[in-house]
Amino acid sequence: MEKTLPPIPAKRYFTIGEVGDLCGVKPHVLRYWEQEFTQLRPMKRRGNRRYYQHHEVLMIRRIRDLLYDQGFTISGARNKMQEILQTERDKKRNGEVMLDGVEVLEVNDVDLEDFEDSQLSDSMDASAVEMAQLREELFEIRELLTAA
Repeated sequence: MEKTLPPIPAKRYFTIGEVGDLCGVKPHVLRYWEQEFTQLRPMKRRGNRRYYQHHEVLMIRRIRDLLYDQGFTISGARNKMQEILQTERDKKRNGEVMLDGVEVLEVNDVDLEDFEDSQLSDSMDASAVEMAQLREELFEIRELLTAA
């Protein structure tokens, strides 16, 4: 039943319909999984509307994979998810960073300053401005990850 899922857009919150489309499951299945998997807690707003964040979409994809592709039962998938989350907590506690599907590169500040000097001149075009903004966001993310 392996099905290629669409990429997750760079948004902060997703509605239950969007998550259903991104994960290949119907909204009523997502509501059921909320009852079965305590780790899955979308934010609820007006009228009990659910809003999922990026990490919850990834978690739903992982649950879907366990149930549909690997053949786990609900109970087995629940136990496996607890194992996975405990492993991630342990790694975080030991100072390791868990980023699924992302290769972590070590870059020192001197390299980044050299890059900035050579790539970002006074005559920056629109793409260079976007790259500079992205670089700043990545610095902020790196600071948050090292502080955690």
